[in-house]
Amino acid sequence: MIAHLFNAPIGEDEIAVGVGTVGSSEAIMLAGLAFKRKWQNKRKAEGKPYDKPNIVTGANVQVCWEKFARYFEVELKEVKLSEGFYVMDPVKAVELVDENTICVAAILGSTLTGEFEDVKLLNELLLKKNKETGWDTPIHVDAASGGFIAPFLYPDLEWDFRLPLVKSINVSGHKYGLVYAGVGWVVWRSKEDLPEELIFHINYLGTDQPTFTLNFSKGSSQIIAQYYQFIRLGFEGYKNIMENCRENAKALKEGLEKTGKFEIVSKDIGVPLVAFSLKDSSMHTVFDIADNLRRFGWIVPAYTMPANAEHIAVLRVVIREDFSRSLAERLITDIQKVLADLDHRATKIVTSVSLETAKNADVAVVKKTVEETEQEIISHWKSLVNKKKTSGVC
Repeated sequence: MIAHLFNAPIGEDEIAVGVGTVGSSEAIMLAGLAFKRKWQNKRKAEGKPYDKPNIVTGANVQVCWEKFARYFEVELKEVKLSEGFYVMDPVKAVELVDENTICVAAILGSTLTGEFEDVKLLNELLLKKNKETGWDTPIHVDAASGGFIAPFLYPDLEWDFRLPLVKSINVSGHKYGLVYAGVGWVVWRSKEDLPEELIFHINYLGTDQPTFTLNFSKGSSQIIAQYYQFIRLGFEGYKNIMENCRENAKALKEGLEKTGKFEIVSKDIGVPLVAFSLKDSSMHTVFDIADNLRRFGWIVPAYTMPANAEHIAVLRVVIREDFSRSLAERLITDIQKVLADLDHRATKIVTSVSLETAKNADVAVVKKTVEETEQEIISHWKSLVNKKKTSGVC
């Protein structure tokens, strides 16, 4: 069912294969192993060295890609990000490809901003390079978040097995697959893309059962739940839910823009989430906002971007099936309350610091530069934070 959703080739000799996994992390490990083993087999057959495999990704990849590279001894070649461009640049990615590259990993739904990377352009550029060099570097699509979104919201977007170099795709059932945590999937374009020596066969349960997994005993509840959701909701059901998520994300985005305080970092096409940064961080930061939102029951992550864009800090709200329009409106109201409170406190601090300084110096109040005021505010906030820190388990 998932292979069909991802437009896998259908024919007598074209049969997609796949496995259920514990989240997308295991799925990525298995896909990476398949690419590494296939590359090694090809290099051995050609009598070439096969001890220095590498994989090309963007710096925005999820940590499981770093785990794969470290655990299975594969060099990770990352395309750095830049301000205003927070996904992998296909042109720069293809430039990093060499004869030791086992695959290029593209993300359909970046963890940081929800943006879809341009897999179609990557496929075109890589086809050209493969033709020029004689290599056959493939593509893996990490669709952990976007795999259950794009087929329903953007059916004409070419990112899946419609592109010839896409050999495997992973997706998380517990994200937008609408299943509780613990299930992922990885699908290979055909049997030829999964080396047979990685598959084990057992028959002690009464019949031949092929297995390719890093995990051992695990429950079947998530598999059953995923199958139930497919049957219960169908294509139209998933489509309606994803459209509703997109509309609620749009409402949240518009509400944040109306405050005049934020710059929206996420894109309209992608995972239904809203990532946003402060236009002016001189009085308070996104981390202050995240901390104060907890008073209203919200846990909104604040974080900095990866290498080459570390100076950009954002807040992110992921819109799921149970995030209603009324919740979006409530969050906007609570953010406005937090902003008003932070502005009020910052004004009091500036006034207090200025008067105290003037009193001690026995001179008239002198207007400070923006940089001096900002430094005083930061120092004051740091002292408050240090007082709040506790040790031990809460």
